[in-house]
This record gives sequence, structure tokens and C-alpha cells, in this order.
Amino acid sequence: MRVTQVSARFPRVTRHAAPVILAAVAALVGISAQPASATPPGIPSKATAQSQLNALTVATQGSTSGYSRDLFPHWITISGRCNTREQVLKRDGSSVVVDSSCAATSGRWYSPYDGATWTAASDVDIDHVVPLAEAWRSGANSWTTSRRQSFANDLTRPQLIAVTDNVNQSKGDQDPSTWQPPLSSYRCTYSKMWITVKYSWGLTLQSSEKSTLQSMLNTCSS
Repeated sequence: MRVTQVSARFPRVTRHAAPVILAAVAALVGISAQPASATPPGIPSKATAQSQLNALTVATQGSTSGYSRDLFPHWITISGRCNTREQVLKRDGSSVVVDSSCAATSGRWYSPYDGATWTAASDVDIDHVVPLAEAWRSGANSWTTSRRQSFANDLTRPQLIAVTDNVNQSKGDQDPSTWQPPLSSYRCTYSKMWITVKYSWGLTLQSSEKSTLQSMLNTCSS
């Protein structure tokens, strides 16, 4: 919004009336006070997700033997002083302000998992849609550390999303057969995100996981 243009059109606006006029102009140009909905890139259509689900290999889930989060280095520097977490906070929030170290000092974050809105970054976690331990049990145990790092910091696919911290913690390393977003209207999107991440990274899935994902995908309209 260019305030100079507003001043030119309303040269005699008093300082008391200005906020009202600015709000009206904001509404006209489509500026919303509501927080942006977290929308990671690369969420496929229902048809694409179905094709990917059909192509995934069903296998018995591996163990977590040898697993450590340290084997999936994150968060890494993405640009300047900003790491992956900070990049996602900026992407998924609205009116996000950061300090000189790229830490978010203010903003609004809407968590699509549960429909809650937060104004403190400390109340928000960055969820790995396919958890690191789940990836380990599904084939990432044989990857190089470099590949696991790329997976843990993947900003090009719908693998990272800003959500309510305790909701993310309740999810832990569970797959959709035992955990789904509390907000049922988001489960279609969640299934498409999960499927495309597993497909893109060549991970396997269990029979129960596949049948649950199919049921979730069936609720999608597109």
C-alpha cells in the first residue's frame, strides 16, 4: 500500500480520521488482517496423489535401531542468517517481523492442523510432515547423511509446515494410520502432502498406512 497516494487523494485528512481511511483503503486493495494459512509448496492434486500412492512400495516397517535426529542435520542456513525453521516461519506466517539474526519477533501463524492462531513464534513448531524417525524406518536408514540433511530441510516439497507446538509433539513419529490432524477438514490435504513426500524421496509405506491414506484421499474433491 502506498500511503503517499492516499495522502494525495485526501489532503485534509486529520490524524484522527487517517486510521479509518487507511483501513478502508486496505480492504479495497485486498489486504487482510487475518493470518496467512500455512501452505507448503508442491501439494499435488488428488489425481496425482492417487497415482503416486499406487506407485509406492508396500513393505514391512523397519526398526528405529541406530536412529538419531543428529543423522538428519537441521536446521541448516538457507539464506544470510536465516535457517530452515526461520524460513518456514516467514513463509507460513503473516506480518512476520524478524530481528538482525532472522529470529521472528512478531507475526501471526495459523496452524491448519488444529485451526489455532498464534502470535508468538515460540508457540509454533515446524513439523516434518513425514517424521524423521518414520523416514528412517521407511528407507532413510540406508541414505547418506547428506541426503538425510536434504530431506530434513526440504523446502521444495510439502514436507515442512508451521503448526501448533503441542499438536506437533502429540504427533511424534506416527504415520497416518495412528495420527491425523485434529482438524478433520485438513486430512485430505495432509494425505496428499504425506504421499508426495514419500513418493518423491522413494520411501516405503506399510499396508495399514496405505489403506488409511487411501481413505483420507477419498475425502478430497480435487
